[in-house]
Amino acid sequence: MNDTDAIAIPERELVERFVRASGPGGQNVNKVATAVELRFDVANSPSLPEAVRERLLARRDRRVTDDGVLVINAQRFRTQERHREDARQRLAAFIATGLHAPRPRVATRPSRAAKARRLEAKRERSTIKRGRSGRDWD
Repeated sequence: MNDTDAIAIPERELVERFVRASGPGGQNVNKVATAVELRFDVANSPSLPEAVRERLLARRDRRVTDDGVLVINAQRFRTQERHREDARQRLAAFIATGLHAPRPRVATRPSRAAKARRLEAKRERSTIKRGRSGRDWD
């Protein structure tokens, strides 16, 4: 497995299944299982630091099952070897998203001037809409 900022996933943690691919490949596509389904158990992997595991499992990614297994289907190319490469690159990209903790959001409050501008804009809009009705309100 590729090194992703000091995280190396051993081969024994990856499960590959080869299935028939849809898409380009001519008659070959109906005979040869070139598409790759790569499975990686994020929830139980000893290779992942706890913080990274939690961040990856917290992501709402449809490729992660309820059991915490990441399933990547690769079938963009014509050869099994290219599919295996593609699946591993996508796994590395997925893991890379969990490496860096997002900066915590700092709560801010609108300034007094901003509140005043907002209320003034609401008053102007109200006046414009009131003027459209054709009735005299004052």
